[in-house]
Amino acid sequence: MTHFNHRPYVVGETVAAIATPPGEGGVAIIRISGDQAISIVEKVYKGPIRSYKSHTMHLGAILSQDGSLIDEVMAVVMKAPKSYTGEETVEIHCHGGSLISKSVLERILEVGARAALPGEFTFKAYMNGKIDLAQAEAVQTLISAKNTLALHAAENQLQGKLSQAIEQFQTRLFDIAAILEAWVDFPEEGLEFASFEEVTSSLEEIKKDMQRLAQTFEEGRVLEEGIKLCLSGVPNVGKSSLMNALLGKERAIVTEIAGTTRDLLDADLKLGGLHFQLMDTAGIREAEERIEQEGIRRSIEAFQESDIILIVLDATQGIREEDADILRQMDLEKTVVIWNKIDLPSSHTQPLGSIGISAKERTGIDLLKEAILAKIWKRGAPSKDEIVITSLRHKQSLEQATGYLTQVIEGFKGGVSPEFLSADMRSTLLELGTIIGKDMTEEILSAIFSKFCVGK
Repeated sequence: MTHFNHRPYVVGETVAAIATPPGEGGVAIIRISGDQAISIVEKVYKGPIRSYKSHTMHLGAILSQDGSLIDEVMAVVMKAPKSYTGEETVEIHCHGGSLISKSVLERILEVGARAALPGEFTFKAYMNGKIDLAQAEAVQTLISAKNTLALHAAENQLQGKLSQAIEQFQTRLFDIAAILEAWVDFPEEGLEFASFEEVTSSLEEIKKDMQRLAQTFEEGRVLEEGIKLCLSGVPNVGKSSLMNALLGKERAIVTEIAGTTRDLLDADLKLGGLHFQLMDTAGIREAEERIEQEGIRRSIEAFQESDIILIVLDATQGIREEDADILRQMDLEKTVVIWNKIDLPSSHTQPLGSIGISAKERTGIDLLKEAILAKIWKRGAPSKDEIVITSLRHKQSLEQATGYLTQVIEGFKGGVSPEFLSADMRSTLLELGTIIGKDMTEEILSAIFSKFCVGK
């Protein structure tokens, strides 16, 4: 795997890239940003581009070195600092298609622009103070959002709501840090900004708020990555039929022959505004045939890695020993027990908490979907305006900051001198600062922006 590292940032250096996805389309956009953006485009563009009013679109043409036409285009000039990057920016809107857009880009690079690195336009925006680091990361999250809930979470972060929450933590802690410093600097003055009890209570409250925000990561991970949903059970209980019922189409082969599914089948499923990777696995049983054994091994590995497991039981058979063996291997916190074939006669009683369905008749499927969502949203789905963190880096920084803050609180309760608590308080503030981009190393920035696509 190639590791991306940003070259040293050169203020105003002019870079260019195609900002639209590869492939054919109606329009492709080439973005050029830097001090020489207008001068560079002027060398290849037919039209008075320097006289254009900022943020207006004009018809022109891109010419080759010999003056022949490459493409008729629309050009937009965005004067600094009122651009995405905070620098002079020009966007060239040409006809879609890989050959045309590459030809336009190559012409711009010929006359002085440098090919932009992945995420470099957003990197420029961050370095020029247009956005903080949390907002910069939200740009890529917004682009890769798989569902509307993920989109809302990314929009909230891009609008600065996460940054505002972090800054509020910092402000509250700065106030307490100032009291600590005063106690250290003027121990004989008898300064009474607040009592030890009041300071401790305030710190406990801030800690709880930080922990609550960190705990939203699991919801954020679900929004960002989607959910792995695995069907498991012994052969011939109707797993493949259930997969088809959930998808609303015939994805898996269904026969009365046990062991039809020998390998993992997967498909994308949209449910409750979320993205699922639905996997149908080989039936779990003792097998002698090598291909079936390998399918069973992969099945066990799949449900161990899944977020939600759907255990399918045959309502006409009750719980057999092989069913019990599978249930004993499952993490019940992430398992939904399903009784299939309830359309057939049965003398067996369904255990409390299980879901009765008929995959063949497509009955009970809506109840099953509700049970799946209930497993995911144990405290209810996040609202559109709720701040949810989707980055593991943010979660780790919050947990680290909370750890330092815990040491401050325990120090207060243990009667530790304020000068010793100040160091942990500063560490708390520094760790929070890394979320929004304060005191960041070049290596961390490179790791973050390397995940972006070229042109953003």
